[in-house]
Amino acid sequence: MPAMTISPASSAESHLIDSVAESLATLRSRIVATGRELDDVRIVAVTKTFSPAHVAAVAANGLRHVGENYAQELDDKRSVTSAPLTWHYLGALQTNKIPLLSRISDLIASVSRTKEIEHLGRQIRRVPVYLQIDFTGREDRNGAPLSAIEELLLAAQKAEIDVRGLMTVGDQDPSVARREFGELRRACDTWGLRECSMGMSNDLEIACDEGSTEIRVGRGLFGLRGPAPVR
Repeated sequence: MPAMTISPASSAESHLIDSVAESLATLRSRIVATGRELDDVRIVAVTKTFSPAHVAAVAANGLRHVGENYAQELDDKRSVTSAPLTWHYLGALQTNKIPLLSRISDLIASVSRTKEIEHLGRQIRRVPVYLQIDFTGREDRNGAPLSAIEELLLAAQKAEIDVRGLMTVGDQDPSVARREFGELRRACDTWGLRECSMGMSNDLEIACDEGSTEIRVGRGLFGLRGPAPVR
């Protein structure tokens, strides 16, 4: 019987699956070290600027949640991915992209304005959302202040949009990030929202300490990412 040959493509894919497996084991060890149960903290693999092969490697390692920051990139990758994944849209919302995102996303994690909720409510497929909270108050940052939660929840109720939880991006200063994460967790509890999406590769321990139910990880799974696509 002739020896089996492995094509360069399949060898590269196998190496990528193994690399993601090693990174995932490290991530899970970091979560467990905080005292949290693995089943209580969802890992969303952030695949923006990475290839469909990276998405396939995530699926091969048993992860089922993938996050993208660009609508077209999400559409392109979803169209060539056969694995049963839940696709999170993480980027800033543009109202002209909402019809597309309502068709291709399973969750939109970056809603911060009543106008966005109204547009989402007009779509045939009403996708569940997180409200994105920003603690900086900077105009160049996406997100609503904590004080806007009630108004946004009322708008969502009127538009029949399911708000699953809150999301934020932590400050680079660990002490500031801890305070922000604590405030977000308390807001989730106050408003009866079950999902608290906070924490990334560099601050997931703080987020887990403060009660995160979901961390969003790209670099911690795949290493440094390439340049963003030209839009």
